[in-house]
Amino acid sequence: MALSWRSWLANEGGKHLFLFFWLSLNVWLFWKTFLLYYQGLQYYYLHQMLGLGLCVSRASASVLNLNCCLVLLPMCRVLLAFLRGSQKVARRKTRRLLDKSKTFHVTCGVTICIFSVLHVAAHLVNALNFSENYNEDFLSLNAANYRGEDPRKLLFATVPGLTGVIMVLVLFLMCTASTYAIRVSNYDIFWYTHNLFFVFYMLLMLHVSGGVLKYQTNLEEHPPGCFNPNKTLRQNMMVPKAFEEPFPDYTTEPFPEDLPVPEPFVQNNFMRICSEEPKFQSHFPETWFWISGPLCLYCVERLYRYIRSNKPVTITSVISHPSNVLEVRMMKDNFKARPGQYVILHCPRVSALESHPFTLTMCPTDTKATFGVHLKVVGDWTERFRDLLLLHSNQDTEILPIFQQRRYPNDGWQRYKLRRLYFVWVCRDIESFRWFADLLCMLHNKLWQENRPDYINIQLYLSQTDGIQKIIGEKYQALNSRLLIGRPRWRLLFDEIAKCNRRKTIGVFCCGPNKISKILHKLSNSSNSYGTRFEYNKESFS
Repeated sequence: MALSWRSWLANEGGKHLFLFFWLSLNVWLFWKTFLLYYQGLQYYYLHQMLGLGLCVSRASASVLNLNCCLVLLPMCRVLLAFLRGSQKVARRKTRRLLDKSKTFHVTCGVTICIFSVLHVAAHLVNALNFSENYNEDFLSLNAANYRGEDPRKLLFATVPGLTGVIMVLVLFLMCTASTYAIRVSNYDIFWYTHNLFFVFYMLLMLHVSGGVLKYQTNLEEHPPGCFNPNKTLRQNMMVPKAFEEPFPDYTTEPFPEDLPVPEPFVQNNFMRICSEEPKFQSHFPETWFWISGPLCLYCVERLYRYIRSNKPVTITSVISHPSNVLEVRMMKDNFKARPGQYVILHCPRVSALESHPFTLTMCPTDTKATFGVHLKVVGDWTERFRDLLLLHSNQDTEILPIFQQRRYPNDGWQRYKLRRLYFVWVCRDIESFRWFADLLCMLHNKLWQENRPDYINIQLYLSQTDGIQKIIGEKYQALNSRLLIGRPRWRLLFDEIAKCNRRKTIGVFCCGPNKISKILHKLSNSSNSYGTRFEYNKESFS
């Protein structure tokens, strides 16, 4: 099977192309801002004092503004759900891009970390240069109070410096707690430290209000590097011999206003006359324009989600399955859902802020309002949730706030008719197989009663062989012929399905680890000799 360029884009190539585009955009913004501060006449004196530290700090700040603005948008779940369910977004592939919102959020977060390190390093150099290059001629431009001042005072005794130090600590906590090891071992640490983003944004707004870096406002009256004869501070300035006779006492007395300026002085190539001293002013904080809109949007959405989630959900039954799997069946007024959707569960008795998505394993119908989820107890939140439901069951714990994640459009699947379902389930151990085997047996027996035994092709794969005889028995007799040992041979399976469904469209739906997802995605976009088209779909909790 060969991969075309479209298949390459649909697989890893699309992700790599996006990452290359995003990196190019940030580098372009960095370089553009760098040149502005390096070549801009309004930053001439500040650049003479700070050097490249000024250019690097301001260029990295521009990149940080962009990413701090966009990092919140992928977390606006209600907005993304509305866009994905809107008929204005007509193409399926365009809607699937919205499912990659979590990936974009992580990309922006990594970019913030990288350029924050660059920004902090540049400002450390700036603090040192402010102290060493202190100039009494430009008192308003200096951040230091005197030459040789301890640079640590600029970091801990000023508003920009102190807020910057605290932001570095907050960002360090958020980044380290976002690693895979911490998220798996203790999700609470990740969740609560990640909510420090609100503190980070408040400090960011205070950080840019200090106005330490300033620019010159009177370029026409005082071009950078010009000579002002009325200034008495330039006593040590070397004056050309041609000007010594016309201006014998220019360093001690003011320049006579009624005396015309000599023509040779005006036409000189290396020195110009200026009429006043340079004036400096702080920039208006641009960060407010970048982050105020997304931050307000996210806060409004969080409030909306909180209000909507307060509608109670009644838990009708809780079933404990083998392999630490819990089945929760619930009811909610006016709740509608379609197969494949997921809901986000939030239980204040378990955690005030934490919530988790779960795929619906039982959808409500016109005759039955009950819906349910299966959740595996693998972390702190699920353990407390299980204990709350099983060990402390009472009237209070049967009310659980919940909100629906998204509204799905038709997705163009109405013209397709489901003819056969290939169900492939890979389990590592026997216990993982047992909790779902009863449901599969019920489904298999129901299809036999309806004379549709081949409607669903079930294939079960077990990696573990010990204790296999305990499963193969009368209870799971219907699944004995479906049970295989080892791992699926995905390429042969795809060839077999393509051969049986020539020139047809087959949907591939994956709910599993990323390693298997990459394999199935690549095989789905590979060409075959039977004219069969595979459309890949991955469960995404965005």
